[in-house]
Amino acid sequence: MSELNINFAYLQSPPAGSAVIRTVPEDFQVQELLGYTPEGEGEHFYLYIRKTGENTDWVARQLANFCQVSPREISYAGKKDRHAVTEQWFCVRYPGKRELHWQLFNSPTIEVLQVARHPRKLRLGNLLGNRFRLRLRQVTDMPELMRRVEQIKQSGVPNYFGPQRFGHAYGNLDRGLALLRGEYKERQRQKKGLYISAVRSWLFNHLVSQRILEGLWDRLLPGDALMLSGSQSCFVCEQPDAATAERLNTGDVSLTAPLWGIGQPLCIGEARDWEQGHAAVFSEVCDLLEQIGLKQERRAMRLMPEALELTPVSDTECWLSFCLPSGAFATSVLRELSQVTELVQGQQDNE
Repeated sequence: MSELNINFAYLQSPPAGSAVIRTVPEDFQVQELLGYTPEGEGEHFYLYIRKTGENTDWVARQLANFCQVSPREISYAGKKDRHAVTEQWFCVRYPGKRELHWQLFNSPTIEVLQVARHPRKLRLGNLLGNRFRLRLRQVTDMPELMRRVEQIKQSGVPNYFGPQRFGHAYGNLDRGLALLRGEYKERQRQKKGLYISAVRSWLFNHLVSQRILEGLWDRLLPGDALMLSGSQSCFVCEQPDAATAERLNTGDVSLTAPLWGIGQPLCIGEARDWEQGHAAVFSEVCDLLEQIGLKQERRAMRLMPEALELTPVSDTECWLSFCLPSGAFATSVLRELSQVTELVQGQQDNE
């Protein structure tokens, strides 16, 4: 258990009902939404692959072996859960005119669904989002679950970083703190970044949780930094008015919280005072994040799942489907719906 508080506030009251997911991989289905179409020419092959019960890095290594290229020539936009059926894009830098027989890469757990050339490498985070289709079993209170789905359609959920970010038993968070304090060494650059990101993500979650607890989730403070829906563009609301409050209420804009780093917060006035006052409680964490050179950024506090639908199968089973933008977590939606138990824990972020 981490030394930091990990009990983040619910937007609604904590769910009374419970459910089980991941009984089998087919219960957790994810489709990656790239957001653009490969152009059909270039030195990079884009492969849209369906994998079952395999993690992203393992498939990438198998793809490098199949193409007889360095693993550095393989890339992807985001990692996907191992214990699931997921469809995602992989990229292979493979100059020249020679074509490969991609269907030979298929196996009982891997299927190449689409192949196209593109002139540019697929980079981490370079995707529009993910479409989820999840089967919930052993649902104890279907009426409550259906009511909560309708509530989320109206008000969304806190845009928390999910428990995957913090690791098993919050180990990534603990290692990140130790790393920042100089009490722990990590040679692998990827793991080092993961651990530090866990600390930064925790601070974001904490500040969002505090606004919920203080009744400021849907209330503008003078100087709040707002983000336009569907973009990363932000602006400052120096003085709240009815028109801006209505935009917040309809989801056209969202309140933001900081991803901590060097520089002054975008928010000003009362909003900045509130933010810095709560962050000051963890001044050591803030100072350490600044010392390693991270630049301060903003992240929307509210997550609005798109195309959210619940389809009952029986009184105790249902399918839940929705789309999330890149960087959002399905677990943040699930926690507001039910006390969910995962029979097999997911291994990766769905980013």
